[in-house]
Amino acid sequence: MGPMSGTESDGAGHPVEGIDGEIVTRWLAARVELDRPLRFELIAGGRSNMTFTVTDGNGRRFVLRRPPLGELLPSAHDMAREHRLMHALRDSPVPVPRMIGLCQDQSVNGRDFYVMHFLDGIIVRDVEIGRTIPVGARTRMSHELIDTLVALHRVDIDAVGLGDLAKRSGYIERQIKRWSGQWEKSKTREIPLIDRVREALSARLPPEAATTIAHGDYRLSNCMMDPDGPVVGVLDWELCTLGDPMADLAGLLGYWHDPSDPDAGGDNETTGLDGFLTQEEMAGLYAEEMKVSLELVDYYRAFASWRLACIGEGVYARYLNGQQGAQDEELDLDLYRESVTRRVDRAAAFLGVA
Repeated sequence: MGPMSGTESDGAGHPVEGIDGEIVTRWLAARVELDRPLRFELIAGGRSNMTFTVTDGNGRRFVLRRPPLGELLPSAHDMAREHRLMHALRDSPVPVPRMIGLCQDQSVNGRDFYVMHFLDGIIVRDVEIGRTIPVGARTRMSHELIDTLVALHRVDIDAVGLGDLAKRSGYIERQIKRWSGQWEKSKTREIPLIDRVREALSARLPPEAATTIAHGDYRLSNCMMDPDGPVVGVLDWELCTLGDPMADLAGLLGYWHDPSDPDAGGDNETTGLDGFLTQEEMAGLYAEEMKVSLELVDYYRAFASWRLACIGEGVYARYLNGQQGAQDEELDLDLYRESVTRRVDRAAAFLGVA
């Protein structure tokens, strides 16, 4: 692996883990106008790829994304894929950051990375931030999140050059196979219910749906929001593929907490605040806009919860191994470990699996 830190990385001569400040600065200066030195700061809240704000001498800001430190699972953390997706959607109704460039030269920073323009807005990643948002804006955010998801699922994949991104059939089957494999590679303990839910999901596959772009991790905290409600930019595209749009809706609902459903959304109760719509209302809006039935929504919600459990175990394992760098955010590893089993239990409940 190449160098992982460098001089003047934080603007004060202190190296920043995951960044070779001097070489990355030269690479970026060749692609965009900036004033040196640059300051790199790891953004709290990322639990997969590492995300840095990059600030130049005049206060202009950019964002850099790179994989976690250390050994990675095969096919995970594909920077080129994220870059391609957002670049392809630049002229679509889906709001995305503008790309500056992708670097796949390992001599620059040891791993692939890309840089994009900074978006102004807020990321509603916890209930404290949610409380600062007026009730009316919370309601608008709920509607705007569904409208943006609908816009994504209406994108013509061939017209934007993404028709060859992945296979156009067998999405759920492919996802079950992928995340079963990732579970086996990253698990830190045995959870037999993971296997029983997987078997039930495989045995009850729904009919093939129309193929759309499937973001794979669409939720409030993965969107940059305008404080008044609109979506400024959809972020974190690393799990995106071509697939079943209902899986995206189910994933969003899996992170959406209702006051009447205290287990939904795990430890993030933001959307339980007054003004945010309920899961049922969100699903209803989507079904009305997309003209689809919600008859199979519990299957997709089970799939989403099971998949999130597999993903969560990988995040937990990376934190245990110190692969996420030194972040301001403190992750309670015991609670996060428990959240994996909670999601498996939730998936089993949707399917009626004991």
